[in-house]
Amino acid sequence: MWQKIKNISLTKWIIISMVVGAALGALFPELSQNIRIISNVFLRMIKSIIVPLLFGTLVVGIAGHGDDLKRIGKLAFKTLIYFEVVTSLALIIGLIAVNIFKPGEGISLHVQTQAAAPVSTESMSAQGMIEHIVPKSFFESAANNDILQVVFFAILFGIALTQVKGKPKETMLNFAEGLSEVMFKFTNIVMKFAPFGIGAAMCYTIGHSGLSVLLNLGKLILVFYGALVVFVLIVFLPVMFIAKINIKKFLAAVKEPALIAFTTTSSDAALPDAFKKMIAFGVPKRIVSFVIPTGYSFNLDGSTLYLAVASIFIAQAAGIQLSLSQQILMMLTLMVTSKGVAAVPRAALIVLSGTLVSFGLPLEGVAVILGIDEIMDMARTTINLVGNCLASAVMAKWEGELEGS
Repeated sequence: MWQKIKNISLTKWIIISMVVGAALGALFPELSQNIRIISNVFLRMIKSIIVPLLFGTLVVGIAGHGDDLKRIGKLAFKTLIYFEVVTSLALIIGLIAVNIFKPGEGISLHVQTQAAAPVSTESMSAQGMIEHIVPKSFFESAANNDILQVVFFAILFGIALTQVKGKPKETMLNFAEGLSEVMFKFTNIVMKFAPFGIGAAMCYTIGHSGLSVLLNLGKLILVFYGALVVFVLIVFLPVMFIAKINIKKFLAAVKEPALIAFTTTSSDAALPDAFKKMIAFGVPKRIVSFVIPTGYSFNLDGSTLYLAVASIFIAQAAGIQLSLSQQILMMLTLMVTSKGVAAVPRAALIVLSGTLVSFGLPLEGVAVILGIDEIMDMARTTINLVGNCLASAVMAKWEGELEGS
């Protein structure tokens, strides 16, 4: 019996805790309000991850790719432009979908008064927003979990590091890589506590808002999957037509790695097969070996769309009205902070948490969403993989090197 319990995966424990928490919240609504300390501890642990993890991964993502980008030159430039256009479209589609269908309305999330003040309020001008992005002190920004300022500093630090040569660069890059690796393990440890934190958060939320929350979560899943379908139809398909990619042949090539990504929720698990299939599809190995790994840092279409939907869902659940300018600033923040963290367990959770803290939105929403995260992770991981495979084919076509085209 004990061995069977030990073999239960973290995902299954999260689902179990979500069900138990919902049942306890429905049966004992008054008592459920006292269990919130457990979810608060979990959320504080999540907040402690954000700054060091994002700083380390962004610096490595910029400085670590610096020499490759210079060496590959024109291909790198076209690839990065393509990535930014496609991920921007993913953000826009996610933003439109969540604003039209409003899956978060009807939930009553508690906004903590001690949370960081929103960085973009109705009264803040565009000039004030721009000024706020630039930190006076990195350590002050880190202490306040001000992700916009941390990201700004990390980007400049990474760019500066690409211009340093020899041992100083090696030392700082090793430090950033070491910090990232340690924080990956730190994240794994914190996620062991996730079933308790999520169960407590679900218990509190159901006790406070009622079982209607579960209907909202179901609606969130439908909105997200629907937005992904729209994204494929109005972005991926036109891209294939414009680049004159053989759609039937491409779908046959990505079918197996996409299935691996969907069932394992791991892009890494599907990577070797994706490499092999795209080379067999006719993409030169040098293009595959650059575009797909770089895409895992810069072209996470499914994760980007998810972040847009999830962040606005939480704002709606908290009853916080965000203006269009606020939502755009939040999307720009998500676009930057999502770069370079693809290898992080529950990367989207870390990015989402950091953005919520910066914009004064309640982290309780993350704990609630995490209960259904596996269902959404399957789809977003698949779209991430297919998007990067398509990018390699498009780049090969634009370079005039796609065999059999």
